[in-house]
Amino acid sequence: MKLKEFVRRYGEPFSKQLGIDLKSGRSEEIFKWFLASILFAKPIRESSATKTYFCFMKYGITNAKKVLDAGWEKLVEILDEGGYTRYDFSTADKLLEVFGNLQKNYGGDLNKLYQEARNSEDLEEKIKVLGKGIGSTTVSIFLREMRYAWEKADPKPSPLVKVAMEKLNVKDLKEIASKKNIDLVELETALLRYSKDFLKKGKKLKIEI
Repeated sequence: MKLKEFVRRYGEPFSKQLGIDLKSGRSEEIFKWFLASILFAKPIRESSATKTYFCFMKYGITNAKKVLDAGWEKLVEILDEGGYTRYDFSTADKLLEVFGNLQKNYGGDLNKLYQEARNSEDLEEKIKVLGKGIGSTTVSIFLREMRYAWEKADPKPSPLVKVAMEKLNVKDLKEIASKKNIDLVELETALLRYSKDFLKKGKKLKIEI
């Protein structure tokens, strides 16, 4: 399969699948994607993380203040409803810490955090210090698609994407995206799915670069 066709089939961004409009740059949309990124970062089935995200939307948890207003018990209840039971207590703790710090330091607005970041490295550091549970995986998931709204969003490929790159002998994602006229976010998302849904499961699929 040609790379461009593979990206067309498997490169739809997660935020788009969730109905989140990152290209708008609106703070509420960015909050939604950050929340989803935290959920997707755990080693849990994609379907469970997706269902849990929609449970948060069902209960109107659409900004940092609403996370704090919900409180720990309600957050655990929502996480359990979405099938996030294995990580419900620790994730509720994390959400209260992260969005508590976001509310305190940036008025709950991730766009304000972005505006204060000097460059891409500082942006990543500012996100990580929101809470001890925010690691490189969460940052990579979040900033990969934030390229649609934030110029300084330039994360390194995640470990799963790196596995796919090695398999396909791809050295530079930006170079390939430019050369093949492929959306960079869609390319990286497709490679993530290639690694997760094909390579890890031993399924054969030949991709022509």
